[in-house]
Amino acid sequence: MSVYHAGSRAVQDLVGVRDRADHVGRSLGPDIKPVAAAFLELQPLLVVGAADPGTGRVWASAVTGTPGFVRATGPRQMSVTGGPPPADPLATALTTPGTSVGTIALDPRTRRRMRLNGRLRPTPRGFAVAAEQVFANCPKYIQRRETCERVPDRAPGTPRPLARLGEEQAGLVAAADTFFLATVHTDGADVSHRGGDPGFVRVVSPRELAWPDYPGNAMFRSLGNLHADPRAGLLFLDWTTGTTLQLTGSARTGFGAGGERTVRFTVTGAVHAPAALPLRWSAPDHSPADPDTSR
Repeated sequence: MSVYHAGSRAVQDLVGVRDRADHVGRSLGPDIKPVAAAFLELQPLLVVGAADPGTGRVWASAVTGTPGFVRATGPRQMSVTGGPPPADPLATALTTPGTSVGTIALDPRTRRRMRLNGRLRPTPRGFAVAAEQVFANCPKYIQRRETCERVPDRAPGTPRPLARLGEEQAGLVAAADTFFLATVHTDGADVSHRGGDPGFVRVVSPRELAWPDYPGNAMFRSLGNLHADPRAGLLFLDWTTGTTLQLTGSARTGFGAGGERTVRFTVTGAVHAPAALPLRWSAPDHSPADPDTSR
C-alpha cells in the first residue's frame, strides 16, 4: 500500500518525481527507532499541527519543556508532558481523543529534524500520539543555532487574536528565516519546516503571504495535502524573544514554466503571543542550501 494519498501523487506526477518519491517513501513507517527515540528526548521544542474540531481551522502550535518532556513510550508511541496554554488555538484539539496530529521536532543545534504523525490520546500529564508515520528529513534549509537556553523568568504577554496582519506581525514575518507549515488530508495531518534567508516569505498584503517552495525530498506531503485540502496553519517564532505568530487560512500553489513553485497563503485568522516560549536561541548560521534572495 502506498504511503502517499492522491494529492501527493498528483503533485509528484506534475513535477515528474514519482519514482524518486517511491524510493524516499520506503523510509516512512510507524516504528520509532532507537536513534529517533534518543533524538526526541533531547528536544526542548515540539511543533504540533492539527485541525480544531470545532471550527475546522488548521493551526500549528509550539509546545516546550525540559528535555525529556517528549519521549518514546513504546515502539509506536510518543508521549508529551504538558501542552499549549488554554488560550492556544489547538488547546481543544490536543485534548480531544482521536485527533489526527502532525508533529515535528527540529534541533537547530544539529540541523536535524524528525516528523511523527498519528492519532492523539489525552493523558493525565499531557497527550500521547500513536505513531502512523515516522521519518527524518535532510538538513536542507535548517538554520544552525549553536545554543539554546531556558529563560524561566520570562513573563508571557497576553495573546492577541487578529483578523489580519498589522505592522508588528508583518515585521516578524519579513524577518523570519524559518516557519512551520501545518496541513491536513482525509486520514491525517502533517507539519513541515520551511527555511530561507530573511525575506523569503513576502507579505503581499495584510491578508496574504507568499513564499517560494524550494526543492526538497520529492515526497510533496505538504503540497500534496494542499492540493487535496487548502486549509493550512503557519507558525512563526522569534528565536530570541520567544514571541510566536500563529496564522490560519488557506494556501494554493502556483507552478511556473521553469519548474519554480510559489505558495500563496490567505490569512483568515491569527494569534500573536509576545514572549510565549521560555527559550532563547543564539543567532543563526544560515544553511548553505538557502537560495540567494538578494538578487
